[in-house]
Amino acid sequence: MDERLEEILKGANKVFHNYGIKSVSMDDLSRELKISKKTLYQYVDNKTDLLRQSIDYQFLKDNAKINSVINQNYNAIDTLVEVSKMIYEELKKFHPNIIMFDLKKYYPETLEYLVDKKRKYFYDYIKGNLEQGIREGLYRKDLNVDLITRLYIRKMEDMHDPDGFLNRDYSFEKIFEVMFDNHIRGIANEKGINYYEEKRQKLKFNE
Repeated sequence: MDERLEEILKGANKVFHNYGIKSVSMDDLSRELKISKKTLYQYVDNKTDLLRQSIDYQFLKDNAKINSVINQNYNAIDTLVEVSKMIYEELKKFHPNIIMFDLKKYYPETLEYLVDKKRKYFYDYIKGNLEQGIREGLYRKDLNVDLITRLYIRKMEDMHDPDGFLNRDYSFEKIFEVMFDNHIRGIANEKGINYYEEKRQKLKFNE
C-alpha cells in the first residue's frame, strides 16, 4: 500500500472514532490529517470512499493480528481464548458508540459492507476452530458445525446493538464473558471442559 495512503486511512480512522462520521467534513479531515484537500482527493473520491477504504484498512490490520495467533499452532481452545480476547478488544471500541450510530443511520450500505466482510471472515475462522477442536478430541463430535458457527456470529453481531435489552442491565464485559463461557461449554467434551477450566484465568476481559 502507498505510504501516504496508509497514513491517510490511519488518520481518518482516528478522526471518525473521535468525532463520528456524519459531523466530519472533507475540510475537517484534511485539516486533521494536515494535508490539503487536493492531496486528499488524489487518493479518495469522497468521504464515503474514504470511509470504505479506512474500513478495509482496519479490517486487514485486525485480521493480521488474529491470523498471527491462529498460526501459532495452539490447540483449538487456546486459540479460541486468545482470539476471543482480541475480538473483545475490537468489539468494545464499537459498543455502542457514535461511529456505529452514524453507520447505521447515514451509511447503511457501508455498514452492510462492513458486516458482510466480518461475517465471512469470522465464519471461516469459527468453523475452522470447531473442526480443529473435534480433530483434537477437545470438542464434541456430534456438533452441527455450520449452525453453531452462524449462531455464534449472530451473538457477536447482536452485541453491537445499543438498543438490545441486555445492554440496559449488564456491562459489555459481562455480556461477552458469559457469551464466550456458554459457547465453549456447549461445544467442548469432558476433556475440553477440564482443559478450559485450567485456562479460565486468561479470560479477564475487563483488564
